Amino acid sequence: MRETFIDTMTDLLAEDPRTAVVLADISAASFAPAARRHPDRVLNVGIREQLLVGVAGGLALTGLRPVAHSYAPFLVERAYEQIKLDLDHQGVGAVLVSVGASYDRAAAGRTHLSPADVALIDTLHDWTVHVPGHPGEVAGLLRRAVAADGLAYLRLSTQVNGRAYPGSGELRVVRDAGPGAALLVAVGPMLDAALAAVADLPVTVAYTHRPRPFDVGGLRALAGTEVILVEPYLAGTSARVVGAALSDRPHRLLSLGVGRAELRRYGSADDHTRWHGLDATGLHRSVGDFLSPALSAAG
Repeated sequence: MRETFIDTMTDLLAEDPRTAVVLADISAASFAPAARRHPDRVLNVGIREQLLVGVAGGLALTGLRPVAHSYAPFLVERAYEQIKLDLDHQGVGAVLVSVGASYDRAAAGRTHLSPADVALIDTLHDWTVHVPGHPGEVAGLLRRAVAADGLAYLRLSTQVNGRAYPGSGELRVVRDAGPGAALLVAVGPMLDAALAAVADLPVTVAYTHRPRPFDVGGLRALAGTEVILVEPYLAGTSARVVGAALSDRPHRLLSLGVGRAELRRYGSADDHTRWHGLDATGLHRSVGDFLSPALSAAG
C-alpha cells in the first residue's frame, strides 16, 4: 500500500499543480525524485509532526491541496491538537495518509502502535476515513480524496486481503447467508479473516473500506437482529454509528477490534492479531459465542 501511495502521489504532483506533499522524514527518500521536480510542493519538515500538520494547514489556506504523511501514531496521536486547530477548526481541506496502522511495526514497540487513530479522527467534524484492505484500492481512494475539498484520512497497512474491492466505500455483500442471517461488517484488511471465521456459520458478510461516513443506508438494508463489527483498530470505534443507525430497531451488536488492554509485549503484527483475537480462530470463537443463543433457538 505504501508503495502504491508513493507512486500515485508522485503522479498527482505532476498532474495537478494544486497538490503538495508534506513529510516528516518518513518516506522522504522515496519522494526525493518528486522533490527535485517540485521543490516548492514537496516539503520535508524533519521529525516535527506538529509542524507537519501546521504546514499542511498553511498550504491549504493558500489554495493548495496538501497531503501530509507519516506513521499513524506520529501523524494522528502526536499531532492531534494541530489537526484539531490548524485543519478542523480553520475549516481548510487536507488529506492525511498514514502507514503503520494499529501494530504493523509491533517490533518497534508502543511508540509505533496506533489502534486509537480512527477513534481520534472520529472526534472531529465531517472527516472522510478510508481504510483500504488491498493495495489495489489505494490509488482510487487517494485520487478521490485529493480531488475533493474536505478533510480525509487514508490509513495504510501491511496487512491485506487477497483481492481488491474498488469503489466508493458503500457496504458490499461478499457472502450472502440469506434472509434473517446475522450481518458481519468487515472493515479494510479484516475481510479475509472474517470470511474464514464464519465459513461454517449463517452470517452475511459485507465489506467497506470507508468507515466514515459509514454507509448507514446500506447497513439498514442489510441488518437484521444481530450485527457484528470487525475493525482493524480500537474495538467499538464504529459502535456509536451502528447504534444510532439502528436505534429504532431491536438489535444486538458485537464490536470486535483491537482491545484496550496494554499488552506490554512486542512480537510481530501476526502475534498482535492473534493476541487481540482478530485472526480467523479468534473471530470464529467470538462470533460463535455471540450467536450461540440464536443458533440454539433455531436448532
